[in-house]
Amino acid sequence: MNCNTTDPPMSFYLDDAQRHALTQRRNSFTWRTEWPTWLLIGAIYGGWFFIASHARGFGLGVAIPLLAVFSAWYMSLQHELLHGHPTRSAFVNGLIGFAPLAVWFPYRVYRDLHLQHHDDPHLTHPEVDPESYFVSREAWRQAGMLTRALLIARNTFVGRLLLGPAFSIAATSTQALRKVARGDWADVPAWIAHCVALAGLVFWLDRQCGIAPWLFIAGVGYPALALSSVRSFQEHRDAELHEQRSVINEAAWYWRLLFLNNNFHLVHHDLPHVPWFALRKVYVASRGQYVERSGGFLVKGYGEWARQYAFGVAVRPVHGELFRGTRLGRPGAAGKTFAGGLQAREVRVSVGAERGASRGGRF
Repeated sequence: MNCNTTDPPMSFYLDDAQRHALTQRRNSFTWRTEWPTWLLIGAIYGGWFFIASHARGFGLGVAIPLLAVFSAWYMSLQHELLHGHPTRSAFVNGLIGFAPLAVWFPYRVYRDLHLQHHDDPHLTHPEVDPESYFVSREAWRQAGMLTRALLIARNTFVGRLLLGPAFSIAATSTQALRKVARGDWADVPAWIAHCVALAGLVFWLDRQCGIAPWLFIAGVGYPALALSSVRSFQEHRDAELHEQRSVINEAAWYWRLLFLNNNFHLVHHDLPHVPWFALRKVYVASRGQYVERSGGFLVKGYGEWARQYAFGVAVRPVHGELFRGTRLGRPGAAGKTFAGGLQAREVRVSVGAERGASRGGRF
């Protein structure tokens, strides 16, 4: 059931009962004030700067990993901000998400690219979806052996952690330079403001906290992006129906907190206006319907992906080659080996809709 004119944009409700229930929740004190999100903002900013300012006391061996975790958490907050939380003002939310705590991308650039990603009919299409981990057949044909090997390695769990951030940084930077080359300077002010703020933050960390610039970039920025890449692993698949392209990952509580429940990714794509603190309740209330809607694209935590695909390739990176016309969830034939014996296999998903929703304890 699609939205009507009174609904938030891009909303898909399972039925009228769900629409009615969410309308009532939007009128609740928690949703109207979004106090959980305000607490989250205070916790992330307060925690980040407390750790940084006490880095000498903690010791860099403790402070740097903690900052990486908080920076990854901050990226999850930025995702919440761009979807209209905790305020309806894009300007106010942009101010909250402006700080370069996660190093790499200006908030405004990330916001624009991510909202483009929410064009669900074109989800995963490499020429439309800026967050796609697939490439077109033409790009694959033109790629050299090293590029192909890296693209395939990126589709292993370990490869996503090690290579995923580098791909994201390179892709975003290349896109920014190409826009300028063709005369589009719209993003330049955002990049300048981001770089100036980043320089100021790096200077403060170096002089006041004893965290060298190289250590902040390599020890906080890159690992934070790698940690966020855990969520992106098999977050989307290439499927005929766009509603079957987004995963439902019943992850443990600590992952849900770090990613602000975005592991229930199909629910988020259907209802992007629902705040993070309500996503799990929405999912649990209609679990069977969501599992059916996803075509069985259900996984019992990130540990399941790690066990299956630590060094095994989940899918080939070429868009449009992934078992269309077959029953979803059936084991597929092994793909051809490539790049030093890495073997591409069909994603195996856990249907299990009759079992209760995860209540923690999963990796």
